[in-house]
Amino acid sequence: MLEWSAVHRIIGAALAEDIGAIDLTSETVIPAEARATFVMRTRERIIVCGVPVAEAVFRTRAPACGFEAGAAEGSVAEPGTVLATVTGPARALLTAERTALNLLSHMSGIATLTRRYVDAIAGTKAVLVDTRKTTPGLRAIEKHATTVGGARSHRIDLAGGIMIKDNHISVSGSITAAVARAKAAAPLLTKIEVECDRLDQVAEAVAAGADVIMLDNMKPPMLAEAVAMVAGRVPLEASGGVNLDTIRAIAETGVDFISVGRITQGAPAVDIGLDATIEV
Repeated sequence: MLEWSAVHRIIGAALAEDIGAIDLTSETVIPAEARATFVMRTRERIIVCGVPVAEAVFRTRAPACGFEAGAAEGSVAEPGTVLATVTGPARALLTAERTALNLLSHMSGIATLTRRYVDAIAGTKAVLVDTRKTTPGLRAIEKHATTVGGARSHRIDLAGGIMIKDNHISVSGSITAAVARAKAAAPLLTKIEVECDRLDQVAEAVAAGADVIMLDNMKPPMLAEAVAMVAGRVPLEASGGVNLDTIRAIAETGVDFISVGRITQGAPAVDIGLDATIEV
């Protein structure tokens, strides 16, 4: 679900960055009274994500514009598919064009790559989850895109849960001490996850009462050992070194979740264009 307050902040910053003081081309070339209809089409096979965001971009510059979505969020769109049609004052729509396309292309790129990862683990119990490895300032739309692609969202921000990682453990002295402090201070319903990179740490985390255990950079044989050791007592999340070539073997070890930073960090923008069709 989109957090619209954050989305509007993203749109405002993106438009300000792209326009600068004035859209000099549109203001000098396009008559003030000109109206036009534009069609957004994908030029490659994609998972559609971000059409409502593109609409919000256009409405920021042209509040009364007509906007008709041509493809649903999360649907598969083949090359040439019309994603949306927008009609209104030509100057305003052209000023918004690049920002709308940038956000739509970026979000659809993330959703498309995410779906590839989801498909790669189909038939296993593992659930794909995203991470906080997002573009600064764009987390709200990037995490929305992963969910449209079929992943589940991990922590939205540092307030979203307790994750005790290696540096927290080093400063606290031990997993046991860190979990005890977290349990004493955390809100009642807050889950506590502990990052482990050794099997002895996994055993300690279970004994300490961790709610979730992250298995960090473990190869499939060690992951399988951890799954057998825990025996379903605590959900297990595999993380680190995950890509499309490795994720199936990781999923087949029996872990519950697999977190992948690449779906936000490494997703290329897809190719989407905007073309004028009719002037009215």
